[in-house]
Amino acid sequence: MFFLQQSGIWHTLKHFDQRLFIELNSTHTNSFFDSLMPFLRNGPNWYPLYVFLGAFVLLNFRSRGGWWILFFISTIAITDMTGTYIFKHNVERLRPCADPDFFFHVRLLVDRCSGGYSFVSNHAANHFGMATFLFLTFKPIMKRWSWIFFLWAALIAYAQVYVGVHYPFDVLSGAIIGILAGMLTGFVFNKRHGFAIFDK
Repeated sequence: MFFLQQSGIWHTLKHFDQRLFIELNSTHTNSFFDSLMPFLRNGPNWYPLYVFLGAFVLLNFRSRGGWWILFFISTIAITDMTGTYIFKHNVERLRPCADPDFFFHVRLLVDRCSGGYSFVSNHAANHFGMATFLFLTFKPIMKRWSWIFFLWAALIAYAQVYVGVHYPFDVLSGAIIGILAGMLTGFVFNKRHGFAIFDK
């Protein structure tokens, strides 16, 4: 990664990433999103959803529901540790709102600039991991409506850029990590404890 950061390709990508950030954070904005996006990215606002999902699978699938909760938590653990220990601690990219050479371009919509590094976005990794796992495990139940989980994750990922705490490449890379992790846990769960047989 160090060699990539020293290359012309990296500087080109960084410049494009910063320009795209400015477009999403400062140019294409509106008062409704100014209120909505900080709400979407606030983790505790989604706790009732997680409690509902846990209660739903336990009440309807009993022991398999217990396994589902374990795999769901494992998905988050994998994405969070991957984002933090493999990427953030090695890349050490400053957040746009914490970069002394860039922060004056940032329209910050949260109370403070989040601590830690920017690449990758753990919000994006965690939520795309959850969305992929939910899509794969609930697809037999929800059918085509299961795609709504990806819309949910995409809005939360977009919110990280909109409020000023992540660059677009941070959330894109986090989304890829999350999708891979969710595919792993989702496929293993379905193979061993799946709620229903997938449509052929």
